[in-house]
Amino acid sequence: MYKTTMSLYSQAGQRKYLNRAERLRFLEETQKCSAKKKLFCQLLYYTGARIAEVHNLTTANIDIANGTVVMETLKKRQRGFYREFPLPDHLLRDLREYVGNYRYSDESASPLWTFSLRTASRYVKAIMHKAGITGIRSCARGLRHGFAVHAAVNKVVPISKVKKYMGHASIETTAIYLDVIGEEEREIFRRIWQQ
Repeated sequence: MYKTTMSLYSQAGQRKYLNRAERLRFLEETQKCSAKKKLFCQLLYYTGARIAEVHNLTTANIDIANGTVVMETLKKRQRGFYREFPLPDHLLRDLREYVGNYRYSDESASPLWTFSLRTASRYVKAIMHKAGITGIRSCARGLRHGFAVHAAVNKVVPISKVKKYMGHASIETTAIYLDVIGEEEREIFRRIWQQ
């Protein structure tokens, strides 16, 4: 039995995660942004990573040949834990163009972003606003939670993989994403009703 340690709802009962429609509106709005904002926000969208994990990326973390990005997990109690995420081809192409002539080796690792973490948060919030997403969920964490809900509820990957991608230490933390409302819960019930 899974034990949950956090909630996907505020104390007032507001949903803290983006549903499918909101996630898609967010992604659509990123298409209208400058390259750096678009890439930053799409990395959040396609990986479910924490905003600081995406902000800390360097050119050495992008593996174009393998089609992945490698991020250090920041919520562990010690450094040196990494997760690797496959990226869509279009995002890899855009990243390759963005980083230009950087060499992909540890010796020449350069930060991908010249803006602060606070500015990154403002970028995400502005795109959320343009996408008509408001409230407690209109932030990078809401996007992260939305990624995990989508993966867990739609059984895109097993819950153990969701745990890995989210960088959680325990399955109990990840299990919270199975406790959803709205369209995601309706999908669960559709499957129950069909049985």
